[in-house]
Amino acid sequence: MEKLHITDIDKSANEVFDVMSQRVTPDELRQIKSAFEFAKAAHAEQKRNTGHPYIIHPIAVARIAAVELKLDAHCVMAAFLHDVVEDTSCTLDDIRTNFGDDVAFLVDTVTKKHKSAYKNSKQVDNYEQLLESVHYDMRALMVKIADRLHNMRTLQSMRPDKQMKIAGETDYLYAPLANRLGLYDVKTDLENLSFKFRCPYEYFNILKQQKYDMEHDRVRLDVFTSRIKNLLEENGICGVAEVYYRRPYSIWRKMRDKECDYKHVPNKYYVRVTFSKCDRDLKEKEVCVKIYSILTDVYKEKPGFFNNYIDQAKENSYQCLNVMLLSEMGIWEDVQICSEKMVESSKLGCMTGLNDGNIDEWIKRFQGVLKDIADSKGKMNLMENVATTLYYDDVMVFTPDGRSLILPKGSTAIDFAFELGDNVGLHAKYARINGKLCPVRTILHRGDCVEIGTVEEVVAKAGWIEQTCTYNAKRALRNIKNDDEDNIYRCPHCNPLPGGETIGFRNPDNTITIHRRSCSDVIVEASKYGDSIVEYNFRERANRTYPVSITITAVDRYHLLMDIIICITHTLNLSIDSLNTIIDDEIVTCQVTFLTHSVNEVVRCMSELYDIDGVDEVKQNGIHT
Repeated sequence: MEKLHITDIDKSANEVFDVMSQRVTPDELRQIKSAFEFAKAAHAEQKRNTGHPYIIHPIAVARIAAVELKLDAHCVMAAFLHDVVEDTSCTLDDIRTNFGDDVAFLVDTVTKKHKSAYKNSKQVDNYEQLLESVHYDMRALMVKIADRLHNMRTLQSMRPDKQMKIAGETDYLYAPLANRLGLYDVKTDLENLSFKFRCPYEYFNILKQQKYDMEHDRVRLDVFTSRIKNLLEENGICGVAEVYYRRPYSIWRKMRDKECDYKHVPNKYYVRVTFSKCDRDLKEKEVCVKIYSILTDVYKEKPGFFNNYIDQAKENSYQCLNVMLLSEMGIWEDVQICSEKMVESSKLGCMTGLNDGNIDEWIKRFQGVLKDIADSKGKMNLMENVATTLYYDDVMVFTPDGRSLILPKGSTAIDFAFELGDNVGLHAKYARINGKLCPVRTILHRGDCVEIGTVEEVVAKAGWIEQTCTYNAKRALRNIKNDDEDNIYRCPHCNPLPGGETIGFRNPDNTITIHRRSCSDVIVEASKYGDSIVEYNFRERANRTYPVSITITAVDRYHLLMDIIICITHTLNLSIDSLNTIIDDEIVTCQVTFLTHSVNEVVRCMSELYDIDGVDEVKQNGIHT
């Protein structure tokens, strides 16, 4: 067994060496090999939780750094050495003596510091140390992301509480960070692995439904993509059209945002049209426009659904032309048109020259956030304020003079005002959005032109902080808002039920707050206070019920409402607390609140309701996860 490990170790290390030999000097390659041998000797007596030699982990991190992130020689050396100082008797001076100051800096930045007392918590202090490196060098963050990616890929061997802690950290900080740095593939892997371990039932249920969809859609999409490929060839463009199904976490986010079930999630996949070779006199954007013209000559385009993410690139630098086309089968298909270079850019993000403009601008703003936090002398919540800069989706809006601002999706005119300056935000009285007078709490959409009206006598309202998404707005408004922390037993945001996938957190007063594992509050708490996670069996009690609200959408017919009532009260023996029905052109929307003992009763109830003739959708209300 040990010989097999040695063979695997050498084979894995050689893969890293082979990849790096293509882009480093012979001297740098010798240093990389030396770093591997140093780490191998330092970790010689250590084992992973799986029982395998520990060195397998540093090799895997180095492989991610070399192959997937295409980092430089010093980063790959630091990846081999990243756990040496933390887990062995070797010191940072040993690293500096053998491999130089730069490698020592990278290793030091990703090494967790053991303290007798922590300023915030062990986790938060380690985050602060890592994020501070942004002031000096982005590469340390990249090594840490490579480390986290391999830890997530091997999380199965950890205890459930450790899985929840690491998955929470990943979803709260590392996946959004990878997204903001333009590392699309890494972001996708991190968020899906986190989702898999936080909410395994939901994860595998979505996978099961996706498998059915892939088989059901295969023939139709093959026809659609084949015709696109033929059109490209006929017009002298070397390109392909491929179908990409969105990952479970992306589907789950859409289900949450749209408040719908899997069946009604829009755009569960997209068709990516990519090209490599084209007329050398044409720029990439011009080829994208040419392909767009070719396709819309054949397929009908859905009005109002064209997005130019080339001139108006998203904050994470993703670029394409996005359009909805009506396929041969009468289905609107989500089509993204881009070059192979644009796709590669979305994988490597800030480590490729194509994204320097957007990424440099983001790094500058992010450094400003960290400086403000440092200057506040501990008065501001590090993780909360960092998290506001690591959002997934964004919108581009404009000032009347044409200046563009990128804000988190869901931002209001208040956020816009504070991006213009604290004085504008604190004295904003109204907004004009596309020329229309609006309250400052109005949510903005991509392409909006916004003007803020200010009056010196007007003072920002404390309640505005609840309608903001950006760091600048929250930072300025926090001084006029006093938050009272509530110690509750059952989270009011996610409304957990007995029998569901739940997790507990021990509060300072020794009470326990129960959450759904999918609750966004869990991600925050697990990222900041992972040591307070406790296993809690939220058991069903015969004398304890909880209100649950569901919405039923159905085609109207005789006796429909009676069938719904009978299903809930007679078949399932559940008490209805309230019922409200609206009929619009033969479509019934029925909102029912009933009392239940457990999540199993809710699942059974929703399943039974789906079986009623005419019922099209059943969804649970009031779950803010």
